[in-house]
Amino acid sequence: MIVTTTNTIEGRKIRTYHGIVVGEAIMGANVVRDIFASITDIVGGRSGAYESKLQDARDTALRELEQRAAAFGANAVVGVDLDYEVVGQSMLMVSASGTAVTVE
Repeated sequence: MIVTTTNTIEGRKIRTYHGIVVGEAIMGANVVRDIFASITDIVGGRSGAYESKLQDARDTALRELEQRAAAFGANAVVGVDLDYEVVGQSMLMVSASGTAVTVE
C-alpha cells in the first residue's frame, strides 16, 4: 500500500478514486508517565515516554487508514493528513485521513 501526503504518485496513474478514508487512535497516558514528563518539563529535555506514545498512536492511525483503504480495494492513499488533538486531560488523539485510490 502506497501512502503519501501528495495528491499524485510520480510515475503512477490514478485509475479509481474510492473515497475518503480515516484512521484514528486515542491513547491514554498514565500517572507515572505524567509524573516523569513533569520532571522532564522542569529540568528540560525531551519526554521519551510521551514521544513513544505519540509514535504508537500515529502508527495505529496509519495502519487503520491502510486497512480501510484496502477494504475499498485500493492500493494507495493520497493526500494524507495527520492531525493531533488532546482529549480531556490525558488522552491523545491522532487522526490520519486521505483519499483511497487504485493506481497502475
